[in-house]
Amino acid sequence: MDRVNETSPVLGFLLLGLSAHPALQKTFFVLILLMYLVILLGNGVLILVTVLDPHLQTPMYFFLANLSFLDICYTTSSVPLILDSFLNPRKTISFSACFGQMFLSFAMGATECVLLGMMAFDRYVAIGSPLRYPVIMSKAAYVPMAVSSWAAGITNSVVQTFLAMRLPFCGDNVINHFACEILAVLKLACTDISINVISMAVSNMMFLGVPLLLIFVSYMLILSNILRIPSAEGRKKAFSTCSAHLTVVIIFYGTILFMYGKPKSKDPLGADKQDLADKLISLFYGVMTPMFNPIIYSLRNKDVKAALRGLVSHKWFAQ
Repeated sequence: MDRVNETSPVLGFLLLGLSAHPALQKTFFVLILLMYLVILLGNGVLILVTVLDPHLQTPMYFFLANLSFLDICYTTSSVPLILDSFLNPRKTISFSACFGQMFLSFAMGATECVLLGMMAFDRYVAIGSPLRYPVIMSKAAYVPMAVSSWAAGITNSVVQTFLAMRLPFCGDNVINHFACEILAVLKLACTDISINVISMAVSNMMFLGVPLLLIFVSYMLILSNILRIPSAEGRKKAFSTCSAHLTVVIIFYGTILFMYGKPKSKDPLGADKQDLADKLISLFYGVMTPMFNPIIYSLRNKDVKAALRGLVSHKWFAQ
């Protein structure tokens, strides 16, 4: 009988979430729900103004609209499941639903990495070659750049999800997480996962390392161009055109480095606290970055603020 139980295939998974900390569940339900509503409202309004305002029909705002849509998709792929887990401790999820959610989250995360790199290149061209900017970043260039970002992210997610789905899962089906995070799921496989680990390492190099290198090189060239501007006002104006994107990049990559770069506790009691901290950091990483993006671009951008004022006053609809 024990042998049968060990080898019986897993038909679904059990999400632990905060089931070990019931006192926190209602608090975090309200907090995450409010943050999710801010994400939907903020990014939705940002998409609306970039579509309606003719002054925002530029490559930068086209990329920004893509980023906002991506953030909505990314959070929607996991936040409703997380909220449900707060109301229903030890939430069960079917095999297909788990990997569907994993695919969407992984695809949106990889796409955002590539898209941030494309946006950095756009800012470099705008500052380094302002006269040639309309030619270099024409619609024939920036639309394929955005499409390729989505295609790369989705293709990567298909590969990673397929490799995970083909693994045999038997025995323990408990995921110590809020959602079907790929690393947490791989730990449950009852076979060798070296191919998955290698594939994930290559994926991280391509979708984290390469875009980050592109962003770094772009901003080194941007800084070089800004320092050559003779007037302080000119330097300030040039930097202001990329400050919002740079802030988003720092938050996005800084949180990732903090999540995966901090040391692990060797104390068993400390390990339990760290396990809770790791899950909460992962949770807030998934909602804070999408929530801050529209706020950063709205507060630090005169064009967006003007478009928002126009939207509120119904100027477009009056015409």
